[in-house]
Amino acid sequence: MVKGQRAMVLILIGPMGCGKTTIGELLAARLGWPFLDADDFHPAENKAKMRVGIALNDEDRRPWLEILRVRIDDFIKNGESAVLACSALKQAYRDLLGVDQEKVVTIYLKGTFDLISRRLKERRHPYMNDNLLASQLDTLEEPADGLKVDIGQSPEEIVAEILTTLEQNPGPGIVK
Repeated sequence: MVKGQRAMVLILIGPMGCGKTTIGELLAARLGWPFLDADDFHPAENKAKMRVGIALNDEDRRPWLEILRVRIDDFIKNGESAVLACSALKQAYRDLLGVDQEKVVTIYLKGTFDLISRRLKERRHPYMNDNLLASQLDTLEEPADGLKVDIGQSPEEIVAEILTTLEQNPGPGIVK
């Protein structure tokens, strides 16, 4: 656990292909916290849309975000910490998830279209394609607060940067 910190949920945010799952799994392992991938909580209808390259709208995302909010609230209420990988592209989505940068902290994995697109071409995932990536980047509202990390580094370097920043500034409104 981050030194001196009560229960918290770290939400890795950003578009598809930015490394949310890879970084989330590594970070959770280093912290000894459970890892959750928000994709696992999508209703079947959302998964079907994404599989054929149809971007989700706010109406599609709302029930999914509400399910995630319940999970986040349960962790905090039970005094437990967790790492969650979730695109959370809009501020309204982050608000619905209960992001307060104290108990629910965002870590924005920031990268360019070219870098992320190259990474997507190198791996297989049922929802990944350039059309969905472009749609997600168009939808993305970069967070004004929380931690921002350049994804041009190795996963290990990204995790080290996150841990160092959280150790140095575990309080609300983390900005880097």
